[in-house]
Amino acid sequence: MLRSRRGTDMAPAFPEVVAGAAQLPDATALDGELVVWDAAGRLAFERLHNRLARRGAGAARAAEKWPAHFVAFDLLRLSGTDTTGWPYRRRRAALESVFAARRLSAPWALCPSTTEADVVREWLTWASVGMEGVVFKRLAHAYRPSVRGWQKYKVRETSEAIVGTVTGSPATPRTLLLGRHDDQGRLQYVGHTTTLAQAAGSVVGGLLAAARRGHPWTGWSFSARWDTRETLNVTLVEPELVVEVGVDVTRDASGRWRHPARRHRARPDLSPTDVPHLTPL
Repeated sequence: MLRSRRGTDMAPAFPEVVAGAAQLPDATALDGELVVWDAAGRLAFERLHNRLARRGAGAARAAEKWPAHFVAFDLLRLSGTDTTGWPYRRRRAALESVFAARRLSAPWALCPSTTEADVVREWLTWASVGMEGVVFKRLAHAYRPSVRGWQKYKVRETSEAIVGTVTGSPATPRTLLLGRHDDQGRLQYVGHTTTLAQAAGSVVGGLLAAARRGHPWTGWSFSARWDTRETLNVTLVEPELVVEVGVDVTRDASGRWRHPARRHRARPDLSPTDVPHLTPL
């Protein structure tokens, strides 16, 4: 059985993971995350997303082309024994013992764990492989279903982008949809901001100009989120205003930011030509 956090049956989409369950002890349950790596060893989130809708022969072909791995980070049941009441320290030791005793191989991978601060600092430099941060769990805590008993520290960086369109009123936009030029000089979409406070939206709105004929995004549609077909109701603006944003280091293969950016400030002192080009991975 392979289920998402919300209880969705994911087994039909990942037959190689289901087949790999034969390596585990009977009546054993792991908590973890499915990942797909590309040829360069980076996390390929868009390929994982592409696989979610595949079934049958399509899922089997995708498993051959883009195999998934299950990165285990917790142990919920071991050979019929409920381990959720154990402290994390004990669950982690038992999880490592399962990997060692059973000599688990693909699709199983053991998430690294440490209590050494210097090791964590080194991990936080691994942005080049698409790792967005680290998770902290208390060693003495039991596993609490549906309760976030851990903290996540995300690696973020500050960068610039060009405002190409907005949601809400252009005078007081709710979110900004951002772009960068590619090497051919075409303005490409790279992501959107989190919802702006009204005061911040008013400041940005006062710096925006109405789109003129020939806007590079005329006729484009934009998804509300990566996992939905819902499209945003947007208003094009002239792609002249540069904003400074804080973003996660994780990007998809085209170079787009995976998570919403946090607006820091408008940069009317910068020209769109000052913004870094979009760089595919």
